Amino acid sequence: MGSWFEHGTDADSLEESMEEKGGPDTRNMSADAVEKGIFETRDAYYDALHEATIEVARRRVDEAVDTAERDVVNAVRTLETLNEQMNELDERGRDWEEDTDRVPVEEVKVAHEALEDARDETREFLEDRTPELAPNLSNLAGPVLAARLVGLAGGLDELARMPSSTVQVLGAEDALFTHLRGDAPSPKHGAIYVHPYVRGTGADERGSAARAVAGKLTIAARIDRYAGDLRPELADEMDEKVERIRERGDG
Repeated sequence: MGSWFEHGTDADSLEESMEEKGGPDTRNMSADAVEKGIFETRDAYYDALHEATIEVARRRVDEAVDTAERDVVNAVRTLETLNEQMNELDERGRDWEEDTDRVPVEEVKVAHEALEDARDETREFLEDRTPELAPNLSNLAGPVLAARLVGLAGGLDELARMPSSTVQVLGAEDALFTHLRGDAPSPKHGAIYVHPYVRGTGADERGSAARAVAGKLTIAARIDRYAGDLRPELADEMDEKVERIRERGDG
């Protein structure tokens, strides 16, 4: 039968034993470990097993998050590339049609349709996978914007560590550098501009709306990174805050 700790008493050794043994009969393993001199007492065995098991579980959760995060970031960057290619192809097609009253190369239309299909499938992938990685961020921002923020930040962990003022201008780095050189005012928003609560708020109150949205998105990212449970009340709180901002502007 052997002990979980035949290769050592740390998490690496436990994980190696788990891979070798699969789901063995664990009865009398503590006695076996004491008999072999790996531990002095059964209590010491169980203490080590508890600590190492928690570490192994944490590693496996982190590995799953890393995989999901890579999928989401790669997908959102692919979506952005597809959108750019479609826009460029549309522009070239319009120019050609203006010059000749037609686009004589049928494959151009075929290529556009293929890009459109790829874009739609990639968006569907993001709408399915991003809520698994970041349920609260997706609930507040929508899966595509949530994925873009994670990608711009360099990962969910990095996003969760950022102050809301940085989240507010993610994606507006060029404008921010121009401001720092003294050539332009500070940007009020970056990627979050596409959020309906930012884009749909009047110009005079848009900066306030962007701050409010960024603040809630920052909280959502932190909950997603460190807790992982969906908290619908965050959306209600953001709704109420932005509504008060808009009412102030109307007044």
